[in-house]
Amino acid sequence: MGSQIRIAACHASPIFLSARETTNKAITFIKQAAKNGANLVVFPESFIPAFPVWSALRPPTENHDLFKRMALESVYADGEELHDVRSAAKAANIMVSIGISEKVRTGSATLYNSNILVSSEGDILVHHRKLMPTFFEKLTWAPGDGFGLRVAETPFGKIGNLICGENTNPLARYALMSQGEQVHISTWPAVWPTRMPGPKPKPDHVDESQDQSNAEPRKNTAANYDNVAANKIRAAAHCFEAKCFGVLCSGVLSDDAIETISAGSFDPQFVSRALEQSQRGATMFLDPTGALLQGFTVDKTTGKHTPTDLLQGTEDILYADMDLEDCIEGKQYHDVVGGYQRLGRV
Repeated sequence: MGSQIRIAACHASPIFLSARETTNKAITFIKQAAKNGANLVVFPESFIPAFPVWSALRPPTENHDLFKRMALESVYADGEELHDVRSAAKAANIMVSIGISEKVRTGSATLYNSNILVSSEGDILVHHRKLMPTFFEKLTWAPGDGFGLRVAETPFGKIGNLICGENTNPLARYALMSQGEQVHISTWPAVWPTRMPGPKPKPDHVDESQDQSNAEPRKNTAANYDNVAANKIRAAAHCFEAKCFGVLCSGVLSDDAIETISAGSFDPQFVSRALEQSQRGATMFLDPTGALLQGFTVDKTTGKHTPTDLLQGTEDILYADMDLEDCIEGKQYHDVVGGYQRLGRV
């Protein structure tokens, strides 16, 4: 097993509520990431076919048609869309982690928020269903189970995944830590609206010395959920405790998503404004201390690498090179699943 790995995190939007077109887009990103030397390419939460953010802004009585479309466009874990993703992974010799809204053959409307980790041979390594849908997600997805709380042993290290809010769950995180996880993937939606947003100055934690060209202006009210800070805090805590690298991969909110979600609403302008002004999720990397790990983007034409801390407002692929031997040093101080754990005698 080598210690070096290059990871590509796709900060991208689906072709909203189109499983086929989004799958085709994912395959394009897979090929691009492989061309740029990545060993693993990561996609956001529920990338195929969409994230059901409408349930945060529209009442359930307005969402029957959108739920129907979501059910029809959700995909089977053994269906043609995943078959094509697996084939693309094998052809490009790259591992793939992709979020899907999963449907099952035993019912027409029971859906799961799932993540599939595919090997470079096209095999499914881990099929994880989100343990508990968060907040308004319960209107779309059923609870998952512990079957997918597994770390994949790969030629490039031990890789695990949790979806969005379950990165707050200490027991789920501990399950992955206890298997020696070295790379932790956390996937997130493009936006997470909790209140109607309004103007707000930049928070103190924004580093003005860093390039913010990819960042969206902060427009939340103080009462709204600070999506980026919350996600980074959770992921950084896990990296620090597990002494592993972190991949935060967020979706992008596209114009077709805003248009579709707003249309048919009792107040389309309200919904559209809420979506447009909501804080965008960020894609970034963390090191085994929980600190930001600078990545880079690759120019499609010239191949030039541009150092980049995060992606937020612009769709692109963020890359990072990691040496998994860097996970060792912190284990001296506190290995919470080993030497820093009080284990009972058997």
